[in-house]
Amino acid sequence: MHRNVAKVTFWGVRGSIPTLDRGMWRYGGNTPCIDIVAPNGTRFILDCGTGLRMLGNHWPNSEGDHAEQAHVFVTHYHWDHIQGVPFFRPFYLPQNDFHFYSFQSKYLGRDSLRQVLEAQLARPYFPVDLTLMHASREFSEIDGGDQFEVKGTKVAARWLNHPQGCLGYRLETPAGTIVYATDNEPGVPEMDENLRRLAEGADIFINDAQCSPEQLASTRKGWGHSSWLEGVKLARECGVKNLVLFHHDPDSSDRLVDGYLHAARQEFPNTWAATDGMAVHLCDKAAEFKLRESRVGQRRPVHFSATVSGHAKDGARFQEYAVMKELNLRGGYMWLSHAPQLQSQIHIRVECGTPEQPNPIALRGSVVHCDAARKDDRVGVGVIFIDDSDTALPFD
Repeated sequence: MHRNVAKVTFWGVRGSIPTLDRGMWRYGGNTPCIDIVAPNGTRFILDCGTGLRMLGNHWPNSEGDHAEQAHVFVTHYHWDHIQGVPFFRPFYLPQNDFHFYSFQSKYLGRDSLRQVLEAQLARPYFPVDLTLMHASREFSEIDGGDQFEVKGTKVAARWLNHPQGCLGYRLETPAGTIVYATDNEPGVPEMDENLRRLAEGADIFINDAQCSPEQLASTRKGWGHSSWLEGVKLARECGVKNLVLFHHDPDSSDRLVDGYLHAARQEFPNTWAATDGMAVHLCDKAAEFKLRESRVGQRRPVHFSATVSGHAKDGARFQEYAVMKELNLRGGYMWLSHAPQLQSQIHIRVECGTPEQPNPIALRGSVVHCDAARKDDRVGVGVIFIDDSDTALPFD
């Protein structure tokens, strides 16, 4: 990795409880876990939801002898932020070393974090004893307002408004600033100011967007969560460069999250919706977003003429003629002269049939891949097809 690049990977983005539903697979169902690798290689883990298991499965030493170290920051002790701990394979390898950070709960007293983590491997909740977790573990209790440095990365913690307490974190690396502020409800002046101080000038601002604005004002008031609209307001006020909608509700379908993202981008174009497996490369304060490999089944080579319309990265509307080069039942790949924005929706009219009996097919796709192709200065674009019944946007 380039010496001035930080990498952020999202392993769990869902709130409250993990989900597995056909209508939610694009954004993912694992509960919160984010992995950050600073330019000097220092690794940070933010929260330990079920996404932690996926992170552990991707570590290079999952089955080897190479020692790994990580600094693990837990925002709070609700189940969805800690339930991946027993399933994180690197915790069971003796060569690894972990330093945990979180706050002292008034319900648990001293060593709250240690108690929370160890209780998950206690009888009768889990069949494996704590003695099998051989990695070295160190625990530090921190408080809102604390600021310290971890191997060249400046860390600040601030209290957020959530039942039973929650910390938000700001990590300032040489490549740029990443803010993780999930599980926060606006409306308490002191906590609102804390969030503004965290978010000020952030290059990547990961913010709770579990509720709709309407829910936040009525049925979800007091639940300790926020909405895309509050995130947009804060991003504009604090000079944020990229806003990431996070902690999706377990009942929010891909269609609903699409709608939140579309609405947010009308107000703040550099908005993204977190997905399991999404990665961000942060270099000299500039962020490049990449979505996970989402191909389901082998694509077959085709040569279909198509008319494609959508929005380019600069927000401008485009329509052009293109050729669909690869296709399967769930998605396709084509070359375009325009570069559409990741997670934007495009309309594709594929010309099938014969000149005598044309049989055009109208498709809608969500852009999951976009890079420069090696032919005619065109852009290679990969899409996942979306049913009309699974989209919140009009077909215009």
